[in-house]
Amino acid sequence: MGKPDTRRLDRAIQETTRKLEAVRRGEMWPLTGSERRAVLAALAGGSYRVMRGKSTGRAERKLETVSVSAETRLIAEITALQTERQRIVNEAAAAKAAKKSSGWW
Repeated sequence: MGKPDTRRLDRAIQETTRKLEAVRRGEMWPLTGSERRAVLAALAGGSYRVMRGKSTGRAERKLETVSVSAETRLIAEITALQTERQRIVNEAAAAKAAKKSSGWW
């Protein structure tokens, strides 16, 4: 019995971590469609208010809210993937221990 196959999960964890870092840098590509629409709406509303010479506080808060929600979503996804990876490793260890103890020798 070899090591458990966690390559797929490891790759997904790395990709999600990359997405999280991109969101923290303010990039748009890791956002979902609804998050992108919210960002574009906030940018449009904020730019309109700038043209009118008014405060952009609400648009800035909306951008911050979208960013925080995207970070939260990605952190939860990473946690779920890591939990699943740990479960697979634990199952493999239990199977290995059971196989070792089942021998008559």
